[in-house]
Amino acid sequence: MFKFFNANPFEEKQECLLIGLKDTPEKFSGILSELDAKFENELTELVKSGDISAKVKEISKIHTLGKLNVKRLLFVGLGKENQLSFDDVKEAFGKAFKHAKESRLQSVAIALDTFVTDAISHEDAANALSEAFALATYEFAGYKQKSNEPEKMVEQINIISETDQNEIEAALTVGYAFGKATNSARTLVNLPGNMLTATDLAQYAEELGGKYEFEVEILEKEEMEKLGMGAFLAVNQGSVEPPKMIVLKYQGKDTWEDVIGLVGKGVTFDTGGYSIKTKSGIVGMKTDMGGAAAVLGAMEIIGELKPEQNVVAVIPSTDNMISGSAFKPDDVITSMSGITIEVLNTDAEGRLALADAVTYAKHHGANYLVDVATLTGGVITALGLDKTGAMTNDEAFFEQVLEASYEAGEYIWRLPITENDKKRVRGSKIADLNNSPGSEGHAIMGGAFVGEFAEDTPWVHLDIAGTAVTSKEHDLGPYGATGVMVRTLALLVERFEPVK
Repeated sequence: MFKFFNANPFEEKQECLLIGLKDTPEKFSGILSELDAKFENELTELVKSGDISAKVKEISKIHTLGKLNVKRLLFVGLGKENQLSFDDVKEAFGKAFKHAKESRLQSVAIALDTFVTDAISHEDAANALSEAFALATYEFAGYKQKSNEPEKMVEQINIISETDQNEIEAALTVGYAFGKATNSARTLVNLPGNMLTATDLAQYAEELGGKYEFEVEILEKEEMEKLGMGAFLAVNQGSVEPPKMIVLKYQGKDTWEDVIGLVGKGVTFDTGGYSIKTKSGIVGMKTDMGGAAAVLGAMEIIGELKPEQNVVAVIPSTDNMISGSAFKPDDVITSMSGITIEVLNTDAEGRLALADAVTYAKHHGANYLVDVATLTGGVITALGLDKTGAMTNDEAFFEQVLEASYEAGEYIWRLPITENDKKRVRGSKIADLNNSPGSEGHAIMGGAFVGEFAEDTPWVHLDIAGTAVTSKEHDLGPYGATGVMVRTLALLVERFEPVK
């Protein structure tokens, strides 16, 4: 896939050479200077005239007409060097790889040094390159009949740089692992509900565990009944599909301590139950397992890179269906922790599944908890479609999650949980909690409910209802599932420092 060249790129035939162009044509150096000389200073003139643009993420292409061993030069604009960020570079690579794919190129050579600045190292550029390549060229094949014409994909990336090969190759490995795992999560979320049941998701987790030698536990319904997981089992009551409580354990330290618990909502289709969704609102509910996909994607990265941390992943998986046996508004159920819950809304099912999953993560020794869920439409009303809502009971732990999200380019915004919010969740007259205190502060109510089960364990809640899917194509992927929070969770695990 990636091949390193510490040599003159013009000595070997290349189908395409990708060059990052900063808005400083008077400072041509290195490979740009060589190109300008070979074109008798015409490159500088083309930049000045705007035929080759340095505007951010703008693509310019010129054919060499046999003057070089390179068939075509592909320039991607990077804008002003002192304003260039890591995310800018990653998106510029994404834009260029999309262009290469659409042009049906099979190989691309990249002048890596042209993407380097004082703030962005060669390793940063290589990391951005490989992650962007995986993300930008991803597509979900779907189920349309295929033509007999073979698909052309970019199969070879030739990296041209004068820097240390080992450091570049290490950065390429990390970036590609992050991109591929995000794509794995995207595919899970894009799968239709009839193609991805709880049983299918459990099988996927088992295969992941086998590949990376995780300890795997899949709880069946009878085992959950013995453990008293009444909250999660209530969600499953109306379904013909058996529920699965999926557990993956990775031990990166000698002793099982400072364990990070990753909990992902795995509702494979959500009708809303008897609090049924509208005919338009029910479409797309195959994506209600986006939290589970994020956790599994993060575990894939952890398996690839093997950080020195301990992690337990817990995924409660079922669908939420309607039948004669389905749970109903006004039901009272008992969670694994012993906390009783009055059900006021069967469409607030995700928090019920997470309640027992959080308790079970603590049962497996989780000292820190992050739950990820497509939990509420309220978070979309509050924050839109580009920010994940977050809540916490621990400032220091939250800061580590926040830093990981910034580094991943997956932005989160914290919402408060006040004592009044807790009182509303505890407001049932006949049970310890109610699962839906009303529409006011809807996203906060969902998070506050899950927080009751985290108790004093440092905990962060991530509501990805707005960010799990996108309706528009973008520089780092197509429309559909985004794989959001895969990279944030993996970076959190990689950089984690125990909270004192």
